[in-house]
Amino acid sequence: MENTFKKTAIWTIVFTLILSVVWLPALWFFTLWIPIIVLGYYDYHQTSHTLLRNFPVVGHGRWLMERIRPFVRQYFFESETDGAPVSRMFRSLIYQRAKGSLDSNPYGTKLDTQRVGYEWIGHSMAAKHHDAKHPVTRILVGGPDCIQPYEASIFNVSAMSFGALSDNAIRALNKGAAIGGFYHNTGEGSVSDYHLEHCGDLVWQIGTGYFGCRDEKGKFAPEAFQKVASKDAIKMIEIKLSQGAKPGHGGLLPADKNSNEIARIRLVEPGTQVDSPPGHSAFSTPLEMMDFIQQLRDLSAGKPVGFKLSIGRTSEFVAVCKAMLETGIKPDFITVDGGEGGTGAAPLEFSNSVGMPLREALSFVCDVLIGFDLKKDIRVIASGKVFSGFHLVKNLALGADICNSARGMMVALGCVQSLVCNTNSCPTGIATQDPKLTRGLVVPDKAERVAGFHQATVNSTMEMIAAAGLRNTADLNRSHIFRRISETQVRRFDEIYAIPVVGSFFDDEAPTKFAQALKESSAESFFPKQYVTETTEGLKAAS
Repeated sequence: MENTFKKTAIWTIVFTLILSVVWLPALWFFTLWIPIIVLGYYDYHQTSHTLLRNFPVVGHGRWLMERIRPFVRQYFFESETDGAPVSRMFRSLIYQRAKGSLDSNPYGTKLDTQRVGYEWIGHSMAAKHHDAKHPVTRILVGGPDCIQPYEASIFNVSAMSFGALSDNAIRALNKGAAIGGFYHNTGEGSVSDYHLEHCGDLVWQIGTGYFGCRDEKGKFAPEAFQKVASKDAIKMIEIKLSQGAKPGHGGLLPADKNSNEIARIRLVEPGTQVDSPPGHSAFSTPLEMMDFIQQLRDLSAGKPVGFKLSIGRTSEFVAVCKAMLETGIKPDFITVDGGEGGTGAAPLEFSNSVGMPLREALSFVCDVLIGFDLKKDIRVIASGKVFSGFHLVKNLALGADICNSARGMMVALGCVQSLVCNTNSCPTGIATQDPKLTRGLVVPDKAERVAGFHQATVNSTMEMIAAAGLRNTADLNRSHIFRRISETQVRRFDEIYAIPVVGSFFDDEAPTKFAQALKESSAESFFPKQYVTETTEGLKAAS
């Protein structure tokens, strides 16, 4: 390849010189040839890339193709049902509903109805009419110990922090929440001025870094928490145990991103690296966690307090439920995040292979709460890939009371799924702190789109429920949803995810699938004191 490059360079120079004899302006070609020859010389002698050493100049085409590949695929070759993590079909639906455009679908479904995993809701011959002007059901969040319960929409903005999102993105989401009457989860980056600017309802999320309520050592600071929690805009408090994007993985705020503004909001030292550990320092056992929940409830003057988690080892959630029963302290809500990942940037292994997927996690959490007779006092919130009315319907049928969406709301803001959220170069000004890019996001326009997407999706949900002959989301249950499990077999959700008898975990009636978690769990520890495994002789303590 060296000889080929040298020959090409020499013949190019000779040809240009000969051409200049008859046409003098040809010498201007050297302004193009010389940089290319210099680049080729550098490529041939550099030691970092084998491809460039073997194929000077032309080897750069590989990086160019890699760079434009996602855009070429998305705009030229992607079908309606292709595209990850959000398919083109759902991106188009969100855009249409956000803009108030025609969102009907011509010529039938584009889905393969014979595909294993295809799902649908069973309609009724006694279907009801849903009037879009009729007030939509709101869900009261607040158990027996809650003094200031909150009436939530069935569809809301999931957790996304200022810092991960731009100031204008936060403004637009919150203003959209204020217009549409739904809540906006702050994410663990604390409550910024942008969250408060438009007076939309907020759920303040508190992670392991205790941003906005920490002392100089990074520990929980009750006085700082009380100061923020007393704000009228904050309607609920959410303790983040883990998130679907990277369950069991801590995070860090790099020093170069820790600006004076972010440091002020998060109560950290500007210009320093700030770590978020994998676990909480305010509690270390399920029993201590219940005490922390009560402490936050008292400090917030009785506002609803709950926690968010992605399910990992099932016995650990059972241990939390046992702690609720032992202390008599219950959270007002539990947010279940699917292990499919979300807006948070994470190592590939954690996004792909850590944490239980939402469907299984949601049914498990609801079943355990039912088995311990706790579900009646605790609202369950489902978070993960909620883009359409049917996504809400499926989650509500499994036992959720409320659904949250992060990526759906980002697409409503104008996200084009360029998949550069972690590079500070988001072209739509959503996931970036670059003011040159954030200026393109016009808050009043995008706020209306967020509110429009919310309203249309909730209306679609209620229309589907009405088609099943129901009036309220609470009337949905697992028997209403069907799934194809083979080419010739279909099962209802209640056949796939059998519902335990209320209170059955207190006696010997608990389904066998929960036996291992029940035997392994203890209110005194998240981590099993001794693992229990299935053997040929039944459940035994692992040696």
